[in-house]
Amino acid sequence: MKSRLSIENIKKAFDNIDPVFLNTPQFICDSLSEILNCKVILKVETLNPIRCFKGRSAFNYVSNLKEGSTLVCASAGNLGQAVAYACSKKNIKPIIFASKNANPLKIERMKSLGAEVVLKGEDFDDARIFAKKYALKNNFDLIEDSLDINTCEGAGTIGMELLKLDTHLDAVLVALGNGGLLTGVARCIKEYSPNTEVIGVVAKGAPAMAKSFEKNCLINSESIDTIADGIAIRNPIPEILDEMKITVDKVIQVGEKEIIDSMKLLHTNASIVVEPSSSVCIAAILDNKDYFKGKTVAVVICGANITEEQIKEYLF
Repeated sequence: MKSRLSIENIKKAFDNIDPVFLNTPQFICDSLSEILNCKVILKVETLNPIRCFKGRSAFNYVSNLKEGSTLVCASAGNLGQAVAYACSKKNIKPIIFASKNANPLKIERMKSLGAEVVLKGEDFDDARIFAKKYALKNNFDLIEDSLDINTCEGAGTIGMELLKLDTHLDAVLVALGNGGLLTGVARCIKEYSPNTEVIGVVAKGAPAMAKSFEKNCLINSESIDTIADGIAIRNPIPEILDEMKITVDKVIQVGEKEIIDSMKLLHTNASIVVEPSSSVCIAAILDNKDYFKGKTVAVVICGANITEEQIKEYLF
């Protein structure tokens, strides 16, 4: 099976993405490495205007749109911010569908960046259905995160940057929601460093992607139960699962306690405040120390949109 993602297009994506999202910090965190018994390299995607990696995906998509158009998307919050930010640079109107239970901080930030926000459904997958219907009805452009190849190839620029490290990576760990980030990074890593293991990480309370990958068939979840809202997916995208068969080695599930413990570890040892979805990769190492012992492991820190209440609850 051939990958649907193009290395050449990933390289070209660097020209489409606002430089504020590119060449993000990547460094060995000595204190975390000592605690986790492996060499931990952090790739920090949170030091930008929207505090997450999604700007890479949004700009790569929006670069192909005409000024004055309208763009619709569904989002748990981070993609919506990225779309709103990218659209503001090109005079495009963003309409973002989010669930009624979406993170209130992310909702307010989407609005502050100029998006019209419509709250529909109980979770992201519900919002995605409403967004698609609305876009089709009104003949608006629709960005479907991870399904649209441009979003994956934009995220793939992270993989290209990781390859610039002057050390061999035994493994790269990436949070797994819809899968655009994971498959984009994995495409690059496997192209140039095929022996590096690429691992996706999900929350046990949102296991649909993990179960589908393990069983090699589409498995939906009736409900989700996790604080990691950014990766809380009920209905996997078939095209992403096909891509994962080519470039992803395994998927690890982590529990809520490990997610919170890892948020604290990142805060204490790297002075990084992250949202729950961003700590799952550290949680995977924490919960599988024997497996990763002695290895050099890169971890993508993908988002830091967290409320003040969450900071108080999870970090202190």
